[in-house]
Amino acid sequence: MLMDDAKLLADKLRASEEYTAYRDAKERAYASETTAKLLDEFYSLRMKIQASAVAGTPDPEATEKLQKLGELLQFDPAAAAYLMAEYRLNALLGEIYKLLAKAVDLDLGALEA
Repeated sequence: MLMDDAKLLADKLRASEEYTAYRDAKERAYASETTAKLLDEFYSLRMKIQASAVAGTPDPEATEKLQKLGELLQFDPAAAAYLMAEYRLNALLGEIYKLLAKAVDLDLGALEA
């Protein structure tokens, strides 16, 4: 029963405005080989920075490079739209996760910083 409800939620997410905007924006952004490479580098750097933060060894050089790359991507309308659509989809997923965590009394204090 619970998994059936989860599958229904997944179907509703796939049909949501946030997901369809994300999917369409991603397709447009990745249509350009140059933009695709920049986005891949952006995500790679972001993962590297997150991993170094978790390890307690911040990487200011990578952080600065990520910031500059993000600024560059904002000048590409397709990339900017994709990043904004991704942000909105992640915000929606975050709200859903908070609702689910609250239902089972799960403390998300560490994630809400």
